[in-house]
Amino acid sequence: MKNQIFIITFLFSTVSVFSQKIALLKYDGGGDWYANPTALPNLIAFSNQQINTTIANKPETVNPGSSDIFQFPFVHMTGHGNVYFNKTDAENLRKYLLSGGFLHIDDNYGMKPYLEEALKNVFPDKEMQELPTNHPIFNTAFDFPNGLPKIHEHDKKRPQAFGIFEEDRLILLFTFESDLGDGWESPEVHNDPEEVRQKALKMGANIIKYAFEN
Repeated sequence: MKNQIFIITFLFSTVSVFSQKIALLKYDGGGDWYANPTALPNLIAFSNQQINTTIANKPETVNPGSSDIFQFPFVHMTGHGNVYFNKTDAENLRKYLLSGGFLHIDDNYGMKPYLEEALKNVFPDKEMQELPTNHPIFNTAFDFPNGLPKIHEHDKKRPQAFGIFEEDRLILLFTFESDLGDGWESPEVHNDPEEVRQKALKMGANIIKYAFEN
């Protein structure tokens, strides 16, 4: 098992140094995993320009149960509806995260109850914890002293960032009541003020930088 983890960890480090590919998670359950089609390409362009990443311009698509997921140090997940991980998905996703991978889940609205149930299959022994505003992910490239920024209003709730940890390493980030992905989309999609889009993109760059370096 230790040799297996070493090999997978080495693979992550090799990927992050030479190719820096990221992926969008294609999950089952009926939720629109494909929401916000311009979001990741725009975040990639911003990160490559602002924090000197060299991420391939087009994100890949990966299934949670596929061995291909180990090619990516950063995987993004979004949507509005139901989320389902079968046994193979859950076991593979757990192995991916414990071996050095990072999953960012951005609630596009209405995802939280389904996600919480699905994650019980992945980590029955772990619960999501709210991140304090001084967590490094909020200042790794750009400073957010108040924590997760509010991008779109849904239920008049404050934005929250939740995480699952392995020892002291954040392996899964769930952003709720913020809607970062909408802020990453092209300006004409939601007509957000540029100041709002910049907040979303800067927070996204923080997440990518943290995932690549931790």
